[in-house]
Amino acid sequence: MTAPPPKIRLTKPVRIVLDLLLAADPSDPHWGFRITELTGMGPGTVYPTLERLERAGWITGTWQSEQPDDWPQRRFYSMSGTGRRQYIAAQANRQGRRRSATSVQSESGGA
Repeated sequence: MTAPPPKIRLTKPVRIVLDLLLAADPSDPHWGFRITELTGMGPGTVYPTLERLERAGWITGTWQSEQPDDWPQRRFYSMSGTGRRQYIAAQANRQGRRRSATSVQSESGGA
């Protein structure tokens, strides 16, 4: 029996990685080290985030088909259709909660 996919919390690192992959050109996919460079986050944050997102089905990872002699094989990441839909829905839900919270604060005189 396989474990259910992990629930994804939209932490700041997760949102940064997903935004990057969502905006990526499909003809120029991102790999782990490139994601660390583009986001400014370390590998101890990026790689576990990529693993969780891939286990949840939000992204897909594929190994480079040919490994050049002068660097290690790369794993390319892209948004899956499911991940794209779930992320967009989660963002809309998050923005709705923020608007509600702002509205409540405005009505109560702010906090």
